[in-house]
Amino acid sequence: MKKILLSLSLVTVALAGKAQTCSDLFISEYAEGSANNKAMEFYNPTGTAINMNNYRLVRYSNGSAIGTDSTDLIGTINPGATFVIANGTGVTSGTTSTSPACSPTLQALAQQLDHPYPNPTAMNGDDALVLVKISPYKRLDIFGKIGEQPTTAWSDVAPYDGTVGKWWTKDHSMQRKASVQMGVTTNPSFFNPKLEYDSLSNNNWSNIGFHTCSCPAVGIKENVKAIYLKVFPNPANGNEIAFISDKIIKEINIVNAIGQVVLAHTSTISENTIVLRNLSLSKGIYYAVIKTDNGSKTEKLIIQ
Repeated sequence: MKKILLSLSLVTVALAGKAQTCSDLFISEYAEGSANNKAMEFYNPTGTAINMNNYRLVRYSNGSAIGTDSTDLIGTINPGATFVIANGTGVTSGTTSTSPACSPTLQALAQQLDHPYPNPTAMNGDDALVLVKISPYKRLDIFGKIGEQPTTAWSDVAPYDGTVGKWWTKDHSMQRKASVQMGVTTNPSFFNPKLEYDSLSNNNWSNIGFHTCSCPAVGIKENVKAIYLKVFPNPANGNEIAFISDKIIKEINIVNAIGQVVLAHTSTISENTIVLRNLSLSKGIYYAVIKTDNGSKTEKLIIQ
C-alpha cells in the first residue's frame, strides 16, 4: 500500500510539474543596446488572452538581493502573441540633453513605454530582471541571477560572471530558444545565458514583436507566432505603397535610417490592407513598422 501511495504521489508531482509549462507568460527577448536602446519582450504561450495589469517587471540592480525599481504592465496580450516594453527616454521620460533618447524604431515596436528613470529598462548588462505575477504573487521568470553583479555582463563560460568568456547581456539582444516553454521561477545558482537564449548583435530588433515557441499551437485563428506582411512595391517611388497583412493593421510607422519617425499612420477602420499615397519621402532606406492586434513586424523599405 505504501508503495502504491508513493507511486501515486510521484505521478501527481510529475503531472503538476508538466502543467506548469506553456501555462503563463515568460520572457521571450531581452534587448540591451547602445545608450537607452533597451526593451523586454514577453510571450503568451497559452490559448487565452492575458490581462497584463496583473504583471510587473522588476529590476535587481547591480547585484541587489531586493528589487530596486519596477513597472506595472498594462494592456492585453493575445494567445501566442508578444508584449514589448521599451525604454521611454526621449518620449515619456528624460530628455536628450541629460540622457540619449531611445530609438523611435524600438519604441514603435513596443506596446508600452517605461516610466521615468529609475526603471527596469535602464538595465545595462549586470542587472537581474524578474517578471512577476502580482496576484497571487509569483515569480514567473528570472533573467540573470538575483544577488550577483557580474563583471560588466554575464558570460558564456564558467563561472559565467563576466570574468571569462564572451559577454552576452551587454550590447546584445537575446532571443529565447524555441524549446523553452516556461520561465525560470527559482533564482539559479549560476546564469549561463546560452542555455536558453540565442545571442543577436547590438541594436538588432529584427525579431521583436513575434516569437517562435514549441508550446502546442493555439488554433488556426489564434496562431500568431508569425505575422504575414507584404509591402508592395518595394523598392517604391513613394507615390503609392500598399501594406498587406493577414492581421488587422492598427498602425504604420515609417522610420528613417537614423531612427526618426518620418510618417505615422493610425488606421480608423479594421482592414488588412492599407494603401498610403503621396508619401513625400526622399530617396533612401527606411523601415516600416506595422502594428497589429497580435504584435508588430518591421520591413525594410527602399524609396528610389
